[in-house]
Amino acid sequence: MKNKLEESKCSFCGRSKSEVNLLVAGIDGHICDQCIEQAHGIVQEEVSFKNSKNLVNPLPAKSPKEIKKFLDDYIIGQDYAKKIMSVAVYNHYKRILNPTLNENEVEIDKSNVVLVGETGSGKTLLAKTIARMLNVPFAIVDATVLTEAGYVGEDVESILTRLLQDANYDVALAEKGIVFIDEIDKIARKSDNPSITRDVSGEGVQQAMLKILEGTVVNVPPKGGRKHPDQKFVEVNTKDILFIAGGAFSGIEKHIANRLNTHSIGYRNEEVRKHSEDILNEVNAMDLKAFGLIPELIGRLPVIANLTPLDKTAMKRILTEPKNALMKQYEKLFEIDGIKLEIKEDALDYIVEKADELGLGARGLRSVTEEIFTDLMYKMDELPKKYILSKEEIQERKS
Repeated sequence: MKNKLEESKCSFCGRSKSEVNLLVAGIDGHICDQCIEQAHGIVQEEVSFKNSKNLVNPLPAKSPKEIKKFLDDYIIGQDYAKKIMSVAVYNHYKRILNPTLNENEVEIDKSNVVLVGETGSGKTLLAKTIARMLNVPFAIVDATVLTEAGYVGEDVESILTRLLQDANYDVALAEKGIVFIDEIDKIARKSDNPSITRDVSGEGVQQAMLKILEGTVVNVPPKGGRKHPDQKFVEVNTKDILFIAGGAFSGIEKHIANRLNTHSIGYRNEEVRKHSEDILNEVNAMDLKAFGLIPELIGRLPVIANLTPLDKTAMKRILTEPKNALMKQYEKLFEIDGIKLEIKEDALDYIVEKADELGLGARGLRSVTEEIFTDLMYKMDELPKKYILSKEEIQERKS
């Protein structure tokens, strides 16, 4: 007589024990491993569907001031840009949580944002930090890889592919998301005159972006268009998707200076550098147009916020104050190996001085600290249980 378990079958699909890898017994039935996987997928889809239909309200309880306070924990300075972003995100939530129900109601348009600031001033960090506190899909894409449709590179629709992936392919949820387009200045028009030929990675991309930024139904390839040409497209409505663009716009100071009838500026000393920071505060749509963005694109990015270059005081605060500050990270890494790391003020000043010479903003801090700490961490077993890092110690190790 066969064993009772061997005679058992899955109560869902009817497969016998010999036909499956695993058969889990219950009180009055059994379930096989394949049905378990299928049931798990159904549960995930149901949870995702409920989340998209009943989007929780994380931000209406938080004012723009509270959002900015959260940003302050991770980003030093840039108060104006943080204020702009806080209001933009807050209004975005109000739009999607209070949709227009009939034609007599006031319809609230979205206000896409463009961030202008030199490299290392915190544009991408601002976007990533916003993503930490959001309850909507968030995607960061790079404009430099985009080309006009039909050419080698990524089509503009791939921007929405990233957002769809972050939403776990839940279209309703993706349509409430936020997209950060980095390096927007790299697709500037190559000359002041409209192109009579194909400018496939400049003006052509700007033209292709227009409808997406404003709001339209886009056929999105869920896995990217180039490598999977036979896939079915997904329709995504961009009307409620907030777009935030960021770029260094290197040299835009000259366009601002020409508009204001002031002399062109450089970066040779602190006084001239301060003049540069002041003049960047005057950036407006006319300057973006002179730089090479087409008027139609600028009109769809109505909110312009500038990020000022970081001075030495701000860079020193970046090293120590944020929750993810570089020095806190290294202290933790040393602590894991049983070493208490103490960093003196003169060592911090030395790091800031060297980073400032590189002219890379906050990114320069990472370059300098990696150079210093790589050798230290390689010789971790030779260090005492309490290690004090000073300027003198750094200079001795470099010599």
